[in-house]
Amino acid sequence: MSVLWAEVCALGLGLVAGSLGRTLADGFTSGADDPRKQAAAAFRSALRTPPVPRAPYRVEIATAAVCGLVVWRAPGGWPLAAALYFAVLGVVLTVVDWRTLRLPDALTLPSYPILIALLVPSGRLPVALVCACALGGVYALLWLARPAGIGLGDVKLAGLIGLVTGAVGPYATVVAGLGAHVMGALYAVGLLAARRATRSTEFPFGPFMLAGALLGVCVGG
Repeated sequence: MSVLWAEVCALGLGLVAGSLGRTLADGFTSGADDPRKQAAAAFRSALRTPPVPRAPYRVEIATAAVCGLVVWRAPGGWPLAAALYFAVLGVVLTVVDWRTLRLPDALTLPSYPILIALLVPSGRLPVALVCACALGGVYALLWLARPAGIGLGDVKLAGLIGLVTGAVGPYATVVAGLGAHVMGALYAVGLLAARRATRSTEFPFGPFMLAGALLGVCVGG
């Protein structure tokens, strides 16, 4: 019964957080003259809007589903709190990156101290930091080798993914890293096969990184 109750709470949290996340994501658009002002306006709008799900409910349902998966598979305690925070953030980043082809610093950078603070009481922070440095380092090398394929936003996101999955275990981090590239490659092949893209077509990679992170938490947990 306790597991069922936890899942019900996770789904309810996901719906409410998804409503806030949807409003926040709507505040980020491409081509902003001043990203800081845009981010500040987006946060103000999210704080002023009642957290009530509204049609078409896609973001709310996605957030609830991800939170439910995290509660089902992630370790309990503080690592679960960190994973739930990142689950909500991940849906927001997915929506923003898919719309604008960027991962705003206003969402990624403040999440480092938040996740670190959540993981300190767990005793898993040292391993999480090592995984964050390792995964972030790999993406940094990829960015240096091919800046047109990997953005700095992806590098910053990789560190966050390393923190969250590292708290689950190094295996989860490996699964997250490999899973992102496999899913991204399959998507690219699908676009080419459908003749909806060419080899030079750009598409957001952040959503695949975040899907890999969810896979890593589910498998590693």
